[in-house]
Amino acid sequence: MTIGKPALRIEDRRFLTGEGKYVDDFSLPRQCHAALVLSPHAHADILSIDISAASEMPGVIAVLTGADVAADGLGSVPPFFMPEVWGGPKGFATLRPILVADRVRCVGERVAVVIAETVDEARAAAEHVCVEYAPLAAVVDAEAALAEGAPVIWPENQTGNLSVHLKFGDAEKTAASFERASLVVSRRLASGRVTPASLEPRGCLGDYDTGTDTFTLYTSSQDPHGFRRVLASVVLKIPESTLRVVSPDVGGGFGLKAHIHPEDAIVLWASRRVRRPVKWIATRSESMQTDTQGRGQIVYADLALDADGKILGIRARAFHNLGAYFWGTATPPLFFSMQLIPGTYDVPTVDLQTQAVFTNICPMSVYRGAGRPEAAYAIERLMDEAAYELGIDPREFRRRNYVKPDQMPYSNPAGLTYDSGEFERLADECAELADWIGYEARKTESARRGRLRGRSITSYIEIAGVMNERMEVRFDPSGTLTIIAGTHSHGQGHATVFTQMVADWLSMDQKDIRFVQGDTDKVLIGRGTFAARSSMLGGTALKRAVDDVIVKASKMAALLLKAEEANVYFEDGLFKVRNSNESMPIQNVAKFFYLPAGPVMRFSLGLYGEGTSAGKPGAQPNFPNGSQVVELEVDPDTGVVTIDRFFSVDDVGKALNPMICEGQIHGGCAQGLGQALCEEVVYDDEGQLISGSFMDYCLPRAEHMPTIRSKLIEIPSQSNPLGVKGIGESGTIGTPAAIVNAVLDAVRPAGVLDIDMPVTPGKLWDALHAAHTQTQ
Repeated sequence: MTIGKPALRIEDRRFLTGEGKYVDDFSLPRQCHAALVLSPHAHADILSIDISAASEMPGVIAVLTGADVAADGLGSVPPFFMPEVWGGPKGFATLRPILVADRVRCVGERVAVVIAETVDEARAAAEHVCVEYAPLAAVVDAEAALAEGAPVIWPENQTGNLSVHLKFGDAEKTAASFERASLVVSRRLASGRVTPASLEPRGCLGDYDTGTDTFTLYTSSQDPHGFRRVLASVVLKIPESTLRVVSPDVGGGFGLKAHIHPEDAIVLWASRRVRRPVKWIATRSESMQTDTQGRGQIVYADLALDADGKILGIRARAFHNLGAYFWGTATPPLFFSMQLIPGTYDVPTVDLQTQAVFTNICPMSVYRGAGRPEAAYAIERLMDEAAYELGIDPREFRRRNYVKPDQMPYSNPAGLTYDSGEFERLADECAELADWIGYEARKTESARRGRLRGRSITSYIEIAGVMNERMEVRFDPSGTLTIIAGTHSHGQGHATVFTQMVADWLSMDQKDIRFVQGDTDKVLIGRGTFAARSSMLGGTALKRAVDDVIVKASKMAALLLKAEEANVYFEDGLFKVRNSNESMPIQNVAKFFYLPAGPVMRFSLGLYGEGTSAGKPGAQPNFPNGSQVVELEVDPDTGVVTIDRFFSVDDVGKALNPMICEGQIHGGCAQGLGQALCEEVVYDDEGQLISGSFMDYCLPRAEHMPTIRSKLIEIPSQSNPLGVKGIGESGTIGTPAAIVNAVLDAVRPAGVLDIDMPVTPGKLWDALHAAHTQTQ
């Protein structure tokens, strides 16, 4: 058995020895390069574009603008899907042109592209494209954008700057619960904008073949087939069969690469225009300006409690800053940031509303967690504040309100049904792992050194596994097997986990199993990887594909073993005959599917199987969950926060490879830590990006990361036959609340009762200083 074993990743040797192959590692004969002209204005009309000087620069092959896009009849890019697809109201959708011709709506809009022999020549010429703008008033704050008299981003939108208004729960019932409450806790909670900052920036290489009238796109993508569908049918308006999309190794996705960007279309179109391959690789500065961003929510949340500290209801009003477009996959954060606010607690009723608002900043889309961290942050901040106001230990207060195991499946009041979970158990195990009872001694030691020590215990729950998936397995004549995956790994270790699974199910050597992904000419169809979906949906589909192979091979085995098919069964990699010693390995059986003659001619040529995740169980979401304990110190003289101890206990359903599970959780914790303590995209009032480089946008470094002690708990999901729960986003979801609650626990005795993320040293020092001044 290899499933459940912490096997080393088979991909790692290739990556660690520099043999990974990313988009920028691909080069084609006669390849040329693209450089973009980006808008310096957040809101402006384009009066004219003069390309004459740029066109005369050395090495320049072509300079293209929005007028050329229109002349060639290209389409604009729609959102991946709008809220009405998930049962929400119809919102105002925006189409994004690949090159803007009339009005720019944020800094970094693409207005022209230069194609030249070299990267340097293209960038030099881009500096000589002269664009005349008529600046317009801009608005960057979502609440301000809804105010009367605010600049209107889309004049044709009849609801001003509002795209869609989502509502969940029962407003009347919730109002009644607040009327009878003994205590109402209210907070304004901000989850600021963050940028994915993938190690590999976005990039693409487009190649048009004049002989066959076909295209190939090499791109850093989490969803190659989704890219092909939109680029072919919507933008280029060509048959999908004439576009091949290849997504090789991807150096970080985090949701950024789950949807197309204008450059993917630009390089294909430009290649057809100039009859040569065209490559574009983002600079880090371009990434900071043009990559879709995550989070960006303000929520006003209220928690109603009775005299015994039991939750009666939750009310929340949120504003989601969409930026200039409803773009990419912006819908899931709108839903999940509301529907998961009840968290792991037994909440009788909710009244939750969010307004998605257009502003003059970079568009928002999914970022690791996609709405779940905002929801966890809201409920966990409220739970701590309520515990302090009630005078109850935060851990005990949570225990009073957890959903109990015997309530499963549990329907929360925002419309989600949790399939399984033991939330109080996980919190207790995390507290034990963290030596909860030894905290006071550690706090005393911190105080002796002049430090303020705080701790927190929090819980989270998320929804994972959306849409369906397809997988295929093929034996070749030599008896080796290939997995052809509709999912797409960009750090999750699919080549290891999926080959482990098949090796187990077929009793094969893992070395005899190949793994193929990320090429629409090799993979029939797939949904890619996002939303922590691959182990559940891809794994379920893979199991069904293997079962399909076994069924097909058993018929051949019966012929070869001269037995009745009903008497043949598969066990430990062998087809066996009941009441007989006769057997044959499946790899030997597979070879007979390729013979050119004989009785085997009655069978199909080749041994292969396919499976999908459709049907029950297999296509329903699952709900990973967990608990975290954080202990940290605050230096009151500098405001510096040092995380001393970090513990995480996570319900993963079934750990297919515990080492990879822990790696995913640790990586997620790092991103949650970044949001809590240092990361924030900042714009000024005119929509200019202030945090445009890593000098101004702070990412956590190794020195900031504590040692994370984690424990995996297996409470099988009831939503899929493997019992797995997606863990790709788990660490990200609970970490911001855990850290901020611990900071406030440390500084509350000093008079600091609230603080927004990121909790930077300067911000925290100012809060401590202000609180000290008020007490004088």
